[in-house]
Amino acid sequence: MSQQTRPSPVADPADPADRALKARHRSMWALGDYPAVAREVIAGLGPVLVEATGVGPGDRVLDVAAGSGNVAVPAARTGARVVASDLTPELLEVGRRQAEAEGLVLDWEEADAEALPYAAAEFDVVLSCVGVMFAPHHHAAADELVRVCRPGGRIGLVSWTPEGFVGQLFATMKPYVAPPPAGVQSPPLWGREDHVTELLGDRVTDLRTERRTLEVDAFGDAAGFREFFKRCYGPTIAAYRGLADDPDRTAALDADLVDLARRSSTGPDGAMGWEYLLVTATRT
Repeated sequence: MSQQTRPSPVADPADPADRALKARHRSMWALGDYPAVAREVIAGLGPVLVEATGVGPGDRVLDVAAGSGNVAVPAARTGARVVASDLTPELLEVGRRQAEAEGLVLDWEEADAEALPYAAAEFDVVLSCVGVMFAPHHHAAADELVRVCRPGGRIGLVSWTPEGFVGQLFATMKPYVAPPPAGVQSPPLWGREDHVTELLGDRVTDLRTERRTLEVDAFGDAAGFREFFKRCYGPTIAAYRGLADDPDRTAALDADLVDLARRSSTGPDGAMGWEYLLVTATRT
């Protein structure tokens, strides 16, 4: 795709500290089996975002922080021309194989959500499904979402809310992990209407936000949830690795995750409702 000179983002990708931070993020999301989370737990979110933004044949679509293509693949099924970009190449490779198995053609490109290697106004639709929310510097990431979307184009986001299950999962793990570097913002803030409104500002119109619930019944019970996330979800795996030499704190985190899942269960089979914020907007 074409590229052009553009202003430097707020987060400087040439800064050694930023490079080290992004390297840690890249490694964390490569841990475990995030594609299993995307496939077995949150697969329903991608089609929701594709439908909400009206993706269709001929649209040029960018999926930011695409992972293994939870949004990119459903978008490509509509006939859109799709680029799936992510910081972690291991996830992109899984997505590429899955798309090829369906006979779908997408571009899979390693890219930092805070410094996208694309021209201004290059895409008709810019999407991110529980992806860009994990970029450490929210304003830099939001600036990039807006920059690469053409005037009149659509921006669509799905983010976990602070009050919902995944937001509470991160709150539960917080006492067990090292504090983030200065300037790094909490991912579930993207699930707050006022935060997203402030991030996008007057650069968009027709901004719509809606809290929805993803029904999740993949685990059987609370312990099943904990074991699945210990095995598959990078942030949870990283939390446990940091406690490897502390069996008491490991046991405490074990108990806290089971307690969270039990409190969040809506039925005897461990089913839960995971709240998320759906955001759609038009680029001015």
